[in-house]
Amino acid sequence: MKEITITKREEGQRFDRFLGKYLPGASSGFLHKMLRKKNIKLNGKKAEGREKLSAGDLIQIFFSDETFEKFQKPQEGGKQDTFTDGKSIVQRTQGKQLERTKQKKRLTKEEMNLREQVKVLYSSEDILVFHKPAGMLSQPDDSGEPSMVEYLTGYLLEKGELTEEDLRTFRPSVCNRLDRNTSGLVAAGKSLAGLQELSSLFHDRSLHKFYRCLVNGVIKNEKYIKGYLHKDEKCNKVTVQETETSGALPIETRYRPLEDNGTVTLLEVELITGRTHQIRAHLAGTGHPLIGDYKYGRRTLNDEYCRKYGLKSQLLHAYRLEIPEIEGRLSYLSGKEFTAPLPYLFQKILKEEHVEENK
Repeated sequence: MKEITITKREEGQRFDRFLGKYLPGASSGFLHKMLRKKNIKLNGKKAEGREKLSAGDLIQIFFSDETFEKFQKPQEGGKQDTFTDGKSIVQRTQGKQLERTKQKKRLTKEEMNLREQVKVLYSSEDILVFHKPAGMLSQPDDSGEPSMVEYLTGYLLEKGELTEEDLRTFRPSVCNRLDRNTSGLVAAGKSLAGLQELSSLFHDRSLHKFYRCLVNGVIKNEKYIKGYLHKDEKCNKVTVQETETSGALPIETRYRPLEDNGTVTLLEVELITGRTHQIRAHLAGTGHPLIGDYKYGRRTLNDEYCRKYGLKSQLLHAYRLEIPEIEGRLSYLSGKEFTAPLPYLFQKILKEEHVEENK
């Protein structure tokens, strides 16, 4: 018999889904059969599988050691684990993410440099807030390059806040995604409840998200702009239109100028909706593309900043998060504000170009 005690990190998920993660080699039908036959019990009683788990719940699995070991291995045929972070899904082949987290492959000098730039800005029992450097992925993709999700997992393993056994049933993940070449605040869940509740705040737009960016041209007045965004999946590029068309999503962006030098303007942008490349495409559509943005910006100007400062990415930084008054597990975050200082190169360019914000 195997006994498992649910931790606060794991609570909140359905019993049958927990079992599916803990015993990835067993089919859903088999697990429900074992529940009906009382070969798997919850708190000493028969369970249906729909129950929501709470911290301290005791699971008893009446399998032989051989059977238990068999079902703890993924089914043959390349079965993948699926981990949900409330609204988004991260799919990784079983064991691959943890293998890279433990750094069994050699990291390049550039990858090591990016890892060193990651900073933990806030930590609680349920969440972490990081500074993500430009050049690092938010979530894993097929490239195999390090991401914030893997950094998060490695960080928690190193701190002893997570064990390899925990990873069978819960994977920490980020709640918001930034473009690879955008720097700034990334929030993550350390518990399932934290992951779900914080992701929900991002999804329903309860959070106020502010960015800093440097754009071409002079802007003197605040503005609230709306439009419709259509994404071309083939080239991973979006277009913004004033009128709605089939497949286009509504977007809303508010910005205010902080300073200009007669050529470029430092903006604070409030991201009201959160679509792919929204700030970059929306501002480019108004005639004010971001400096350093080769996809939506002006190549000649970007080349000039590249030669002068070595700039290789758009000057866009997720600067501030404001948490509203909330209830529930994360109520202690009510009214909190998180900020991530501008990266060194961003600050240097502002100083050299005389576009530092007026205090």
